Amino acid sequence: MTTPLLEAAATVDGARRRRPLTRVVALGGLLALAVFAVIGPLMLPDPAAQDLSRYLEAPTLAEPLGRDDYGRSVLARLAHAARLSLVLAAGCVATALVLGTTAGVVSAWLGGWVDALLRAVSEAFVAIPALLVVLLVSALGSGGIWALYLGLALAQWVEYFRVVRARTGLVLGSPAVEAARLLRLGPVHVVRRHLWPDLRQLLTTLASLGMVTSILAMSTLGFVKVGLQPPRAELGLMITDSFPFYDIAPWLALAPVTVLFLLTVCFLGLRTSEDPS
Repeated sequence: MTTPLLEAAATVDGARRRRPLTRVVALGGLLALAVFAVIGPLMLPDPAAQDLSRYLEAPTLAEPLGRDDYGRSVLARLAHAARLSLVLAAGCVATALVLGTTAGVVSAWLGGWVDALLRAVSEAFVAIPALLVVLLVSALGSGGIWALYLGLALAQWVEYFRVVRARTGLVLGSPAVEAARLLRLGPVHVVRRHLWPDLRQLLTTLASLGMVTSILAMSTLGFVKVGLQPPRAELGLMITDSFPFYDIAPWLALAPVTVLFLLTVCFLGLRTSEDPS
């Protein structure tokens, strides 16, 4: 007869076995999307090239996703939009990660007025909704790509700061670090042997969530036409521009929505597989 303890153990073991599969599927999906985003723009026609004679042309073998209301290739625009989303999101996450992690470690390590100042700055950013920060910076930059990049990075750095500061404080107060200090092994040893191994997986999880946040924020701003402006190919803009033709050309909206959904699911699947809990 199976006891509840054995059933719980079997459930946990099954969940652990599923995690590698989830990770493989998520990485495979991201790899396929990345290949499409990198190679697609090199092989497909100009996404801004118009041909009004091919107005809302239905999908064919030559054009699997058809043409939009300006006669532009939907597949070509989708490839450029996917590349823009991945590259810009990666740049924003990298900037926020470096800035927030550095500030968090410095704050926990030095303490005192440095810690108080950095915490005050972070609390000011927490008081403002992240999307509002992106919206304000992007609006001031008139929808420029650099303004959008800056807004997304500023909106996300505080998450890394708060998590890293709290985790660093725990690590620095551990017996292992205290012993290293008594042996005068120096800060490089503490960071390399104690702090970085503890933060690595945590930062990877935060970065996966940050990619999702950045991609969805870009699409949301493009959807309301506050972010990047036409004729640039962007997922949110493509969804908005397809609305007037949803009944006669449903492929126009289906293509960017599918890519946006796949990007979100893959990054969330990657985060789930890395979650130690």
